Amino acid sequence: METDAAQRPGLGIFWMMFTGLCFVAVTALVKTLGGRVPAAESAFLRYLLGLVFLIPMWPSIRTAKMTPRLWKLFTLRGVVHSVGVAMWFYAMTRIPIAEVTALNYLNPVYVTILAVFFLGEKLALRRIAAIAAALVGALIILRPGFRELDAGHIAMLGTAFVFSISYLLAKIFSSEVNAAVVVGMLSVTVTIGLAPMAFAVWVWPSWGDLGILFGVACFATAGHYTMTLAFAAAPITVTQPITFLQLVWSVLLGALFFGEPADPWVIAGGALILGAVVFITWREAVLKRRVTPAVGEIKL
Repeated sequence: METDAAQRPGLGIFWMMFTGLCFVAVTALVKTLGGRVPAAESAFLRYLLGLVFLIPMWPSIRTAKMTPRLWKLFTLRGVVHSVGVAMWFYAMTRIPIAEVTALNYLNPVYVTILAVFFLGEKLALRRIAAIAAALVGALIILRPGFRELDAGHIAMLGTAFVFSISYLLAKIFSSEVNAAVVVGMLSVTVTIGLAPMAFAVWVWPSWGDLGILFGVACFATAGHYTMTLAFAAAPITVTQPITFLQLVWSVLLGALFFGEPADPWVIAGGALILGAVVFITWREAVLKRRVTPAVGEIKL
């Protein structure tokens, strides 16, 4: 399989580029809501409307052998991921698209750090240096002391951290159940987890806003599907660098449609973080183990 994949890097790059466009479309659609629908409610409706995509997965979910341990892990992941999704939607209402995209690159870095404590991973000096470089990249983006930080920045840092916990939980039980069950249970538990947060701030959305949120669900689902195709076509070390295009497209989108001027500090910081992630991914490939997720692999 890997030999095959190594022979189709062009296809893998194509699908990863398409994946990036899907995820940028997600951020653009959420941005167009402009805070008309509260963040927690937007997140809830995105998952509720997205449940339609679980229909093909239902037979696998229904026949899965769920032990009490798995139920606890799925529930814990649902709670954690619900918080992360709500914070991401909140961040989108507060800070530019490019900054959300750049700070999202921290997800794999957090995973690498947490894997030391939860999966017994070892950190060699080169990986520690890469993590340090990624954190410097985050500081370049945020520039504390040189500008006022927004609550959206804090929310996005929290989002990346919470999603890394969600990914590690999935890593723990993914060998016990198939992918359809992992995705399906996440969608169901997050919908339930977001419900009380949404009802606490509920406003009745317009049909147009519901259409936008259904579009978010469609593009998010399509993005995760095409990312799977990219991984099947080429090694992750080939496809991971392509995720930098998400930042480029986010900068262009923000400047052209949302009046968000291109910030060279954000581009530089995002490039530094992604460079660190690519290095960590490459080292894991050399060592023939994979802990670090691809950027965007954690389901939104």
